[in-house]
Amino acid sequence: MRVALVTGGTSGIGAATAEALQAAGYRVAVNFANRAEAAQAFAARTGIPAFCWNVADHAACQTGVAHVESELGPIDVLVNNAGITRDTMLHKMSLEQWREVLDVNLGGCFSMCRAVIGGMRERRFGRIVNMGSVNGLSGQAGQVNYAATKAGLVGFTKSLALEGASRNITANVVAPGYTDTPMVEAVAPETMARILSDIPAGRLATPAEIARGVVFLVADESAFINGITLSINGGKYMA
Repeated sequence: MRVALVTGGTSGIGAATAEALQAAGYRVAVNFANRAEAAQAFAARTGIPAFCWNVADHAACQTGVAHVESELGPIDVLVNNAGITRDTMLHKMSLEQWREVLDVNLGGCFSMCRAVIGGMRERRFGRIVNMGSVNGLSGQAGQVNYAATKAGLVGFTKSLALEGASRNITANVVAPGYTDTPMVEAVAPETMARILSDIPAGRLATPAEIARGVVFLVADESAFINGITLSINGGKYMA
């Protein structure tokens, strides 16, 4: 049975992905950094073990992966879903707001991939999916930090795909459009109305719809799909 780890996996898209992987027959673990009570409730409801560490901490990623592997076995599938926003216009953005988003969204991806890639290379199998965003492809006012990290993931993933291909390791991006998650619930109503008007489907994605893309990409049978960005956005593209 393949072992899958989903970071930021106790709510929103991460939780839906973890449950979809479990339903597809994977042995799944999730990571979380805060909201321990909610994480424990998720683990109790699903039977998916939850492990606590901050993906922005490189050493903690190494220790966390070792802990997961000691309990579940070697990690075959990594979904880098953990991400944060610190939205504000650039002329108001602090260095802390810039660095915090980069450290979690992009630095966390590096640290998690670094922690698993050696084992994947040795076993000559691996599936890595990095969670991008439509805003990393089209840009978004007030999100120069967030959009930069999500755009950066595309280049990171393409390079990793080239490095791992000869050892049956694939790396791909899933770039969700606006999705019905707690992060999007915080958007002001007038802003949400403008967002919906730009989506041909006329609605937000469900987390389960994003998760379907991840399950497809990590399958053993998807070995020839490598280095791509799968956009799941209801037809919303940059004008």
